[in-house]
Order: sequence, then structure tokens, then C-alpha cells
Amino acid sequence: MQGALYCRSECLEKALVEVLRRAQRLPDKSFLAPHRIPLGLILLSRQQLTAEQLRAALEAQRAAACAEGVPSTKKIGAWMQELGFVSEQQVTAALARQWSCPVLRTGLMAVVAGRFPAIPALLLESFQMMPVDLVEATGTLLMAFSEGIDYTVLYAIEQMLGYRTEPCLVCPSILQKSLQSLARERGTSDVVFERLQDVGECARIVANYAASVKAEEVRVARCGEHFWIRLERARQGAVTLVAGFGSQFSGAISR
Repeated sequence: MQGALYCRSECLEKALVEVLRRAQRLPDKSFLAPHRIPLGLILLSRQQLTAEQLRAALEAQRAAACAEGVPSTKKIGAWMQELGFVSEQQVTAALARQWSCPVLRTGLMAVVAGRFPAIPALLLESFQMMPVDLVEATGTLLMAFSEGIDYTVLYAIEQMLGYRTEPCLVCPSILQKSLQSLARERGTSDVVFERLQDVGECARIVANYAASVKAEEVRVARCGEHFWIRLERARQGAVTLVAGFGSQFSGAISR
């Protein structure tokens, strides 16, 4: 793990505790890049939205926040679509302009599950992303997002899988259908632990799994509210674990 060798699972467990503690202390934020041009102004500049429509969408968002007593979780692009001012394709294209990345213009993304290295289904859903192309010649994995790009999870994928990642954007409806198709084709072999008490418990579980499956390498990455653990084996597929801790990591599903 991290270039160090461990002769016993007890030694690995102690090292895992330190690795998990360091990762857990990292700020729980996605480091989303700030946008110089708001989404509404991009749509205005493209004459796809009027100033009156933008004001109406912003007012609807504010009214929902006042009614709920908390900031609205629905983004302004969703409000514009709900009010019938713009299309999903127009919002996606404007988001791509914000992120300076291409738009994947396709229908249902026909993804062959075995073609790509496995990324936990829970993380694909949490970050609204999926792999869409792998260029073996350059070691580049193209990841499609629908709600903005999280570069911390792209970095985690690079660390865990050894590929360079490139992002693109796709319409949310297409991504959702494609994720469902991928889940049916691939099934799920991920082992997911919900509400672990502490990093000590997580380290014991990972060390035991590593010994049980005869793992040759352990890789760990923090992905938002979860830890992604990958146990690499010789001449066999890797074993994937996903862990969340108590109320701080409330998005995990049960094992």
C-alpha cells in the first residue's frame, strides 16, 4: 500500500488506520471550479433565454428556498427547464461552456461493461458520472458528467485505476438511462459498508478482506462522502470495497 510492503495483516491494519485518518481530515468539499460566467448569462448571450425569464427562474428558486427554510437544492438550470424556458440540451451546452469541456452528443450510451475498469456503482450514482470511452494507446479514460465536473473524483479515479482522465458533459436524462443500462449489464460485485463506527473498524475489515482474497496491493481514495478501497490480486480481478462512516457519511447503502 502506497509503495510499502506489509508482512502481516496486523501491520497493514495499523497503516490503514493512519491512511484513513489523514483522508478523513481532508475538507469535505469537491473543489468545484468557480465559474466566471453564470449559467443564466450564458443562455442570455446565446439568445436562448430572456431577462424576464431569468428573473422568473431566480424568483422561483428563491421562493422555494423561503418555503422550505433552507437553500433550494434544485439548480437554476432545472428551474429554467421546469418553467419551460429552455431545453435540457441547451442547459447542458451552457454548462459545458462554463466548464470549458465538450458535450457528448449521443442517445443512450451503449457501454460494454467489461471494456472499462470497474468504478463502484455507488460512486457513479453519487457523482452522476460514468465512463464512456477508454483509449488504451494513451491510457486515457473519458468520463461523462451531467451536473458539473468534480475534479477530486477524477483524481481519485486516476490514483485508483492508473488512467489519465478527461471529462465531458452529457444530458442528465441520457446519463440516468445509461447508468441503469450499465447496472443491468454489469450487475454489482461491490462490497459496501454502511455507517462504520470509526476508521479502526474500517481498517480491520479491509485488512481481513486483503488477507482473505490474497491481495497484492491495497489502494485507498476519498471520494466525497465515501472511501473507495481497491484490493488488487494477481491474475484475478480486483475486489472493490466502499465504506462510509456514521452520520458524516450518510450516503452509503447497506452491504
